[in-house]
Amino acid sequence: MSSQKNIIIIGAGPAGLTSGYLLAKKGFNVTILEADEKYVGGISRTESIKGFYFDIGGHRFFSKSKEVEDFWTEILPNDMLDRPRSSRIYYNNKFYAYPLKAFEALFNLGIFESILCVLSYLKASIFPVKDPKNFEDWVTNQFGKRLFSIFFKTYTEKVWGMDTKDISADWAAQRIKGLSLYSAIWNAIKPKSKVKDKSKMIKTLIDSFRYPRKGPGMMWEACSEKIQAMGGEIKMGRLVNQLERTGEVWKVQTIDKSGKTEILEAEHVISSAPIRELFQAIREPEVSAAALNSANSLRYRDFLTVALVVSEKDIFDDNWIYIHDPSVKVGRIQNFKSWSPEMVPDPAYNCYGLEYFCFEGDGLWTSTDEELVNLAKKEVVKLGLTKLQDIKEGFVVRQKKAYPVYDDVYQNHINVLKAEIQGKFTNLHLVGRNGMHKYNNQDHAMMTAMLTVENIAADRIVYDVWNVNQDAEYHESGEIGKENIEERLVPLKV
Repeated sequence: MSSQKNIIIIGAGPAGLTSGYLLAKKGFNVTILEADEKYVGGISRTESIKGFYFDIGGHRFFSKSKEVEDFWTEILPNDMLDRPRSSRIYYNNKFYAYPLKAFEALFNLGIFESILCVLSYLKASIFPVKDPKNFEDWVTNQFGKRLFSIFFKTYTEKVWGMDTKDISADWAAQRIKGLSLYSAIWNAIKPKSKVKDKSKMIKTLIDSFRYPRKGPGMMWEACSEKIQAMGGEIKMGRLVNQLERTGEVWKVQTIDKSGKTEILEAEHVISSAPIRELFQAIREPEVSAAALNSANSLRYRDFLTVALVVSEKDIFDDNWIYIHDPSVKVGRIQNFKSWSPEMVPDPAYNCYGLEYFCFEGDGLWTSTDEELVNLAKKEVVKLGLTKLQDIKEGFVVRQKKAYPVYDDVYQNHINVLKAEIQGKFTNLHLVGRNGMHKYNNQDHAMMTAMLTVENIAADRIVYDVWNVNQDAEYHESGEIGKENIEERLVPLKV
């Protein structure tokens, strides 16, 4: 009976835990292998130091998928807050609402610069770049070259550590599709709609979202508990270092911190691990040279958060601020109390998370915690967000492989890897952000898991999971819990 099959899931992030929970509900024998010794949730975990809670990157719980919204409610029915959404851009010593409010932006820029920006936008509208391949050309078509240079170039190059001409247009298409100078102006001048109609806005324009009381990790810790209550097993501190398939059975070898190994068997393997690491671990059937080369060619961007505890002075209440200032290294600043008051244990204090984007092994990554805290103190004071004497202490949290890099050749490599999986590894299922090398948010990662579960339950490929989010507009577009036919999160059956 199919429901008695053993399923091994690599990674206890949103995709891995979603698939584990749904498979356990269907009666499958589930084992989840997580490399981290302490936390589940992957990048959606919540770290805690001295009673302060840190969200690794900021996770708004909002989806146009009813299945995802219902899943969150089922897992954490009594601990989700409704939070106001607010974020701004810091540029040239001024703050700008994000998404851009056209009139505010033009007013802050001044009459002369505003005229040049509008003329630049008109030029891009009349003479757009045909079939834009890179981020710079794509965004220039939407906003004009001048606004692109002011509001997109610096921050994007901080995030990725490379020129915007070397970043795939896919990045822009996923993150800001549907948003342009025209849509920003129209949103500013059109009559205000009622709540029902507001949810139809581009989701980057949403004004509220749900959020667990003590961060996103609260969701995934609860999910883990429910999986184990149904008989599923979660093995922490287990790195998968070898996979072999004999017939239709996988043998998965794990190794723990002490060097102890264990081999587990399963009829299906679901992986949310980085594709590069997964393919390096496969021994049998042998991975082709072309596929291994493609896997090794995929790149990842890492980042670290320096959390500073400061005296509460109500200087800003945004969830986060994008720092478009090339004179500082920080790329984004979180305000953890604005995500949830319960993230900060004492109302006399606040906690800011300064995010630095880097590559593992570079100068930022290898800096000591003390050096990073001192850098963060210097930069947050320079930006005018607190005073040095109001900073009480600081903590550093590092995150490897936070973002799959969307360079100009990544899709070619993904195509090679997809063909290898479909040809040799039909019972190996890739899900999630790093598992599929797709920079999606957790609701999209969850959807790839949900559809994979349906494929395993049906014992055939019912859904092409690779199509999740392929033709959607900006990844947060659409109504809460309502699927748009033209912008499916759930692909059609194949």
